[in-house]
Order: sequence, then structure tokens, then C-alpha cells
Amino acid sequence: MSERPTDGGMPLDACGCEVPGGPGSGEEPAGRLWQVREVQLGLASGALLLLGFLAGHLGWETAGLALAWAALLVGGSTFVPGALRRLTRGRLGVGLLMTIGAVGATALGHVEEAAALAFLFSLSEGLEEFSVARARHGLRALLELVPQEATLHRGDRDVVVRPEELRVGDVLVVRPGERLATDGVVRSGRSAVDTSAITGESVPVEVGPGSEVFAGAINGTGALEVDVTATAEDNSLARIVHIVEAEQSRRGATQRLADRVAGPLVPGILVAAAVTALIGSLAGDPTLWVHRALVMVVAASPCALAISVPVTTVASIGAASRRGILVKGGAALETLGRVRTIALDKTGTLTRNRPTVVKVVTTAGETRAGTLSWAAALEARSEHPLAAAVLAAADRVPAAEDVEAVVGSGLTGTVGGVRVRLGRPGWVDPGPLAEDVIRLQQAGATTVIVEVAGQPVGAIAVRDELRPEAAAVIAGLREQGCTVAMLTGDNAATALALAAEAGIDEVHAELRPEDKSTVVARLRAGGTTVMVGDGVNDAPALATADLGVAMGAMGTDVAIETADVALLGDDLRLLPLALDHARRTRRIMLQNVVASLVLIAVLIPLALLGTLGLAAVVLIHEVAEVFVIANGVRAGRTRGLPRADSRRAAPEPLRVLP
Repeated sequence: MSERPTDGGMPLDACGCEVPGGPGSGEEPAGRLWQVREVQLGLASGALLLLGFLAGHLGWETAGLALAWAALLVGGSTFVPGALRRLTRGRLGVGLLMTIGAVGATALGHVEEAAALAFLFSLSEGLEEFSVARARHGLRALLELVPQEATLHRGDRDVVVRPEELRVGDVLVVRPGERLATDGVVRSGRSAVDTSAITGESVPVEVGPGSEVFAGAINGTGALEVDVTATAEDNSLARIVHIVEAEQSRRGATQRLADRVAGPLVPGILVAAAVTALIGSLAGDPTLWVHRALVMVVAASPCALAISVPVTTVASIGAASRRGILVKGGAALETLGRVRTIALDKTGTLTRNRPTVVKVVTTAGETRAGTLSWAAALEARSEHPLAAAVLAAADRVPAAEDVEAVVGSGLTGTVGGVRVRLGRPGWVDPGPLAEDVIRLQQAGATTVIVEVAGQPVGAIAVRDELRPEAAAVIAGLREQGCTVAMLTGDNAATALALAAEAGIDEVHAELRPEDKSTVVARLRAGGTTVMVGDGVNDAPALATADLGVAMGAMGTDVAIETADVALLGDDLRLLPLALDHARRTRRIMLQNVVASLVLIAVLIPLALLGTLGLAAVVLIHEVAEVFVIANGVRAGRTRGLPRADSRRAAPEPLRVLP
């Protein structure tokens, strides 16, 4: 990942020490704590230091001193070479402060204290590296959802290959219970696939011919043949991991605060220590004040401050990704934690983006089924978005001839020798259905009139229904103190009806994409604003907002690329979960930064007064760093981030208009 800086190609840890085996080094990270090189050398240093102490206690002074030197050299090997290499390039870091402290203490004859410093610091370096690697592993583990083998249907036989060998156009055979090796489109077969590990949705998704399926999903009870649409390097899981890795270099405000403090602190400490040693030496015992200056150098080390935010950020992003919330970097995570205004697109975000026939009214002598059949006969030859809804509702679809589309108005054609028109009110006179049409339009439905042989026989109301969880989500967001607004290109009547049903007071309707961007810019004046949309026609608004969130973005390249956060599942409840998670993460970040600064502020005067020695200061610092790391890792606990639909109720029945 790109979060860590590098120096001459070698990754660096948060304290400015080189990290063998870090990202970009080409080495595999250690899987166990005891496998980390710094931990191994640190433990060896500690063992030598303990043996030296025992030897000295037994009166073997020479052996004790030799063992202390060995402990110093072993422990120092984890940070001294890297600190010196960085110094030759004009780069300062915490490793340099520790090197100066160890060398100075040794020069003053305090070899045991220098060895204790080397032992504790090397151990803390190993713990830090291990904790960051484990936090990062949560995201990389997504790639492990891909099976080790895949079955292809070639000719008249099945062939087992590795996922890396899959090519676009191959026919993938997925048996019941198997994971999908890559993305594709179902060619044949029907089943229900479990995408919970990817999108956070625990309810299996029904799929059949023409349905998109994604890498890592678990097939249910039916066998599937899938046309491969992406290679292993370019499937949905790989894209998610690659995007997050690339975006994690975008540091958040809290990270930048830590950097701004830690950056100038190192040279400032060195100058202050030199002045302290010089003035103290002129006024008193040089040995005493040089020693205190060295202790101050170690006391002011900002290592805990430097590691406080990266560990928290990486752990949090990994946890969110495992619940279908793709956060692109620390900046996006922190902005999400400050959001107070939420702008929601209607179609595909608040609604299902699946128009449905919700009401059919007819004139005397005509039936609902008959009206739908007349309409379906014409819609079968149409590409209009409402055609699918009418065809799905019709029991019978008669053949139609001479079907023509009148742009912006409707369709005409001949069905069974009778002239039929289907279109909007105004182009087709509703006649006795006029009052019903007005009522349906006021309820937020798009209404078309069916005219047979010059006479209106019925009106069909079609509406894109709200998601069943929408009203509860909006209520929860408002309880959290968020202002919620709806942005849509639909007409005002439809927008107001659906907004009232969802519990949204602020509605902006009949907007073009550029109009949405203007509205979002106005909302930003009232506080941090997030725009939630589908990531395609909402791209201008997503870019204008402080934070763009793409809803239901699994498999949608444009949505994942343009948004700062992508909700991979198709459940709106992922939005408040993401907000809660980001706020908790931000609290942990601030706790770590404040604790680190307070520690430095307390230790520096104690070091100057001689209250604490070198070993005591090192011990306190490293214990504090362990605390900061442990606190940061809390952001990666998934117990506080349940799956979005782990308690999903049964689907709501279709709401039929009165």
C-alpha cells in the first residue's frame, strides 16, 4: 500500500525507520508476531541484557559488560543503520533520536541504559510493524475469497484451471456451494448466490440467465454456467483492493496534524537538547547535563504520535471493507466522520430503480387484465423504461402491428385489427378517467392512458417504489442530528410524494446533473455535506460535495472511481453504519493524538529535572506506543459494525395506490 513513505525504495515505518518486508519491498510480511525480524532481535537483545544483569549481580563484571554491549549491538541493529542512511540523505526521524540517545549514553559510560533503550525500541518497532501488517491484511484478505481452482467448460468436457488462467469469454462452471473465481454473466442455470463476504448482504441474491455475478460470491443449490467478463487481475474484488491501496496515500486532516507536529519536532528536539547540554555544562556538571539532554531527546520522541493515526486508519478501512463499505483513504474516512448534511439522489438510492405497476383504473366495461394486455401489446415493441413494468404486470401479451413511437408522447399500433394508443395525459385524452389520473399523479406515479378505437379504456400508474428500509434509515439519520435532503430530476409531484413517505422535508426536484451540483454547493455552506448517488449521472454532485458516496456500486467502475466511499451492497442501511463507523474511528484518532502529545509534554520536564533516567523514559514511551497501537486497532473490530442486513425483515408487500 502507498500509505507508508519510502526512502530510496525502502519502505519506512511511522517512526522513520526502514521496514524490511514492508509494502513495496518484495518480501512477504510475517504471519506471526515472533516471525517479525525486529521482535526476534529485540527478544535476543532482552535476553542478553538479562544475562548481563545476572552476571553483574554475581560479580562477573567483565562478562556483564560484554553481554550489555552485545545486547546494545543486537537491539541497535534494528534501527541504527537505517537512521544513519537517512541522515546521509538529509532526512531526520525518531530512529535518529534513539541512536543519539544510545550513543550518548554509551559515551557517558551508561552501557546498560543504552542496551535497555535498544532492547525496548527494537521490540516496539516489531510490534508496530506487526500491528500495521495485520490491520492491512483485513483488506488484502478479500482477495483470498477467490478459490484456488476454477472449472471451465471447453468443448465437451470440463477442465480445472487456476483463476489466473481465466480469460474473458471462457465458460465457468460453478457447482452448488462453490465460490465464483471471477466476475461474469450467468449463461444458464438458476440459483441464489451469497454475497455477504463482499457486499455485507446476508440475504442470498436470486440469479438466472443474464444476471451479473461477482468474484468471491458463494453459489447456492443450483449449478450455473457463467460467461467470464473479467480476468483475475481485473475482477471486482481485485479492483476494490487496488483502488483502496492507491487511495490510502490521501491522508486525512488528523494524519496531517500528526505529520505537522512530528515533522518539525525532531530537529526542534535536537536543537533544544544541544542548548540544554551547553547551558547546563557552563553552569554545572557537564556530564550530568549532557546525560539529561540525552534523556530529553528520547523523552520527546514522537514515535507514538507518528503511528497513532496510520494504524487506526488502516484498521478501520479494512473493517469497513469486510462489511461492504469501500472507503478510499484516510481523508475520506475523516470527512465521513464529520458529516452533518446528507443529500440523497432519489432513483436507485432511495428507490429500487425498478418501476412497478401500482394501480390500474378502468372505464365501465373494461377489466384490469384487458387494459394491461392492450398496453403490453404496444410496449413489447418499445424500449421505454416503463415497458418492463407493464409487461411484468400483464398476464397476456397480444401481437401488435404497425407500432410507432411518438417521441415524448407515447405509442400507436394495431392490435387484433383495432387501433390502439398508449401515452401521457394530454396526448391521449383521459375522458372520464381525468380525476383518477390527477389523483394518481399527485400520489407520485407516472400515469399513461390506454385508448382503444378512439375511446379511453384505462389508466396505468407506474412508480419506482421506495426501498423498504428507506424511512427507517432517514429517521435514524435525523436522530443523529443530520439534515437530509432529496435531489432528483423527477417532477415535483412525484418527488414530494416519495419524500413525504420517506420522511424527508427538504426536496429539490426537476434537476439536471449540473443543477444537482449547484444545490450541493449551497448545502455545503451549512456544514460538511455528503452526496449519495449512483455515481454516473450524479458525478458532478459527487465531485462537488465534501464527500461522494456511491450506492450499490458493486461492479460499477464509474461509481467506484468517482466516489470517495462506495456502498457495495444494495441496502441503504449501509449508510448510517458507515457514518457510525467513521465517527468512532475519528474519536479513536483524536484520543491517540491527544495522548501522544500529553505524554511528550509530561516527559520532557521530568527528563530535564532528572526525575526519570534513560531506561525509565524509554520504557514509558514504548508502553505508551503499545497503548496507542492497541487503541488504534480497536477501529478494526467488526463487532461494532454488524452486517447491514443481519436483521433484515421479509420484503414489504407492494404498496398499491388508493
